[in-house]
Amino acid sequence: MSLQETLSNQVKQAVSKSFNVVLEIVEFQATRKEFVGDITVVIFPMLRLIKGNPVQIGEVVGNYLLENTEIVKGFNVVKGFLNVEISDAYYVEIFNEILSDDVFGIIKPHVSEKAIMVEYSSPNTNKPLHLGHVRNNLLGYSVAEILKASGKKVYKTQIINDRGIHICKSMLAWKRFGNGETPESTGLKGDKLVGNYYVRFDQEYKKEIENLVQNGIATEEAKKTAPILLEAQNMLLNWEAGDEDVVALWKKMNAWVYEGFDETYKNMGVDFDSLYYESNTYLLGKEFVNEGLKKGVFIKEDDGSVWCDLTEDGLDKKIVQRSDGTAVYITQDIGTAIQRIKDFPDVGGMVYTVGNEQDYHFQVLFLILKKLGFDWAENLYHLSYGMVDLPSGKMKSREGTVVDADDLITEMANTAEGISEELGKLDGYTESEKKELYKVIGLGALKYHILKVDPKKRILFDPKESIDFQGNTGPFIQYTYARIQSIVRKANFDYTTSITIEVKKLHPKEKELIKQLQLFPEVVQNAASQHSPALIANYTYDLVKEFNSFYQNVSILGADELHDKIFRVQLSKKVASTVKLAFNLLGIQVPERM
Repeated sequence: MSLQETLSNQVKQAVSKSFNVVLEIVEFQATRKEFVGDITVVIFPMLRLIKGNPVQIGEVVGNYLLENTEIVKGFNVVKGFLNVEISDAYYVEIFNEILSDDVFGIIKPHVSEKAIMVEYSSPNTNKPLHLGHVRNNLLGYSVAEILKASGKKVYKTQIINDRGIHICKSMLAWKRFGNGETPESTGLKGDKLVGNYYVRFDQEYKKEIENLVQNGIATEEAKKTAPILLEAQNMLLNWEAGDEDVVALWKKMNAWVYEGFDETYKNMGVDFDSLYYESNTYLLGKEFVNEGLKKGVFIKEDDGSVWCDLTEDGLDKKIVQRSDGTAVYITQDIGTAIQRIKDFPDVGGMVYTVGNEQDYHFQVLFLILKKLGFDWAENLYHLSYGMVDLPSGKMKSREGTVVDADDLITEMANTAEGISEELGKLDGYTESEKKELYKVIGLGALKYHILKVDPKKRILFDPKESIDFQGNTGPFIQYTYARIQSIVRKANFDYTTSITIEVKKLHPKEKELIKQLQLFPEVVQNAASQHSPALIANYTYDLVKEFNSFYQNVSILGADELHDKIFRVQLSKKVASTVKLAFNLLGIQVPERM
């Protein structure tokens, strides 16, 4: 039980005994630094139930706590704020409980509860993953890990957009200009090779538009009638008709891309439990159009098109089937969601990690699924996130001006190498150990820089700023973890004995660290309920800041008393293990040495 929960029960009891009223909620806040106390009870909300002066009420409650509880050792009242001092005995006892739990703050999944499916990545197979995908993958993976840590069973999935006109553009360009090139013959990753032909298509398309315009055709008409675009559209029709040659080319080029994606995912440190392919799901959902018509959820217009009227819900009318009987994108999403529940019957909710340009789409999707009567539709969440910008400006896939995910990961490792070499702290490392360390630092910097920001906010990403060894960065936290490992390695005494309050008086810095450690389970639960890795990231930074303040003000291995040495090594080790657990939830590794 946390300090707030323990104290809350005792404050309620104090109010009940002293004023004969039932207090349902006790409001707390951190004690301001200019006052003595570990936690502050806010008296003002009690005035709705208790008539009187808030200072006097605070005095009555404070005296009750002092006389009737073991954990309160003193108090003071400032206006309507009761500042409570907590006994050292409480903190030592709490720390020993935290120490005995190797995964303090992490809860095993509840078998009886419904699982959650988290969708992320979901790329197109016409280009490699880029910086935007990096934010998507890191967010989705981290949220899945945080939900698991909060006690949920989680499935990670993605839907691969492997069909459509954009895929055919890469296919056609390769067919026309590729001369049989393969990843093997070029030495390129398959996704990069295919992406090059997507860019090549756009270059040729623009040339054709320009020629048509010079021959007197209006620009908009030229865009629609450029021969290369018409040929790509025809290729899509042939694919949908099952043309053997087109399907064979599609399978070959997609296989190149999948191999490239797998390598990027491995380098990024993300994984999936299941995969869905749009080529298998694009016809799903049509059967539910008829179901929706029967239930009166959908209406059919005179031209045969089917719509869902959401105007009474503050939205607009949404088409779910065209007049020619073909499905639209949201119909496919309806079908895919339902199919996932069929495939994983224990799933009771889903999280979709998709950029904020799709906010309206998901509002509509979730509402339609609710109207169709699916109870799990109440537990759908759009993990909406902002764009990632670079100092150089916005990225454009068609023009080939994106920041490639693989190149970014390599650049981060190179930047880490440059900074580490300048600091000159890698004596005794082999070359392979150095390379691995640079990768861990570089990738840690990238992930932390992206995940420490609230998902809804837009990010301006500067690689050099993210890799600083000072401030709120991944390397700063990794360095503190490595520092603690060095302290533990130097401890030439048995530090496994539990220290009791009979022999230990707490230093204020020790107490602050224990208070920070105690918050971790609550932070995990809040991060899960808010789908926000930023809460974990910034908690970890606060914990590390508190440790560094402790390290600078308190002697650990040089303490006069053995029990102080033991306690401080134990406390340091627990900080390190909590950092490691927290960083695991962000998908970040911590090096034992730096």
